[in-house]
Amino acid sequence: MITDARIAEKAAVLPTPRGPLSEAVVAALRDRSEGPLATAGGRAADGFGEDLQLALYTCYELHYQGFGGVDPGWEWNPGLLRLRGVMERRFLSALRAELPGGDDVEAALRNVIDEPPGETGVSGHLREAGEWWQLREFLAHRSLYHLKEADPHAWVIPRLRGRAKAALVAVEFDEYGGGREERMHARLFADLMRDAGLDSSYGHYLDAVPAVTLATVNMISMFGLHRALRGALVGNFAAAEITTSPSAQRMADALERLGAGPRCTLFYTEHVEADAVHEQVLRNDVIGDLLAREPDLAADVVLGVQATELLESRLSEHLLTHWRTGRSSLR
Repeated sequence: MITDARIAEKAAVLPTPRGPLSEAVVAALRDRSEGPLATAGGRAADGFGEDLQLALYTCYELHYQGFGGVDPGWEWNPGLLRLRGVMERRFLSALRAELPGGDDVEAALRNVIDEPPGETGVSGHLREAGEWWQLREFLAHRSLYHLKEADPHAWVIPRLRGRAKAALVAVEFDEYGGGREERMHARLFADLMRDAGLDSSYGHYLDAVPAVTLATVNMISMFGLHRALRGALVGNFAAAEITTSPSAQRMADALERLGAGPRCTLFYTEHVEADAVHEQVLRNDVIGDLLAREPDLAADVVLGVQATELLESRLSEHLLTHWRTGRSSLR
């Protein structure tokens, strides 16, 4: 019997395939056979497409909580890693093709900070005119990341040194609730989902979200799982923290406008103050020390910042385009 606020932890279910790549990955994991992987291609797949993004997400999930009935040994299966590598190269190439690039980290970060007047994206829409069904959809989209919040960024800890490592660990400590389970950000988001009438089970909405959502999570996992992309992960973390504080305030306002109580808004109010502090720590202590030690990583930090902006903009456009015409943004 569950005697506290927690819910039973249910294993995530393998997703429904969306094309030949995801079919090969799911079939291999479901049937415990490398056969489907042998003929899976991927070199010509759409780097942002539904099929590749779902297949990549499924591969990455083996490094997190995994799936019910899937042998944990698949995490390091050579055939699966080969296919994942092909898909990662397609995804990374697609990202680079859309980005201006460069190695001016300060300029990239200024571009994130300088939000054009009146352009507050999804959080602004939800605050000013959003409806409950739209806000609930937004939470479903975000659940793919927020129910594992901080985990993807933890991959970079052993790849850093000195002040950069110590400072990033301090930020992660806050993300994990300062050592208190009930204050972990992933737990707060799960509480928010339940209060909003949504299923807070880990991975529950995987089949419901489109590729444009999966890409925002896959990007972080890809950066985190490759030491060569450690600078990009730091750039992503910094960009996310810079934008989170103001957007979190707008989300808290949206929830209050729609009649939500303090328990429902806690996830966002927690981020308003915390992420304003985290932004400065990441800019000055993490990025500053990292580039002082490894200045050649500047272009990778810029990659992480720009890629985060790109994918968040694509998701925002998807959501707002659907909502403004009264359509669901979910699959």
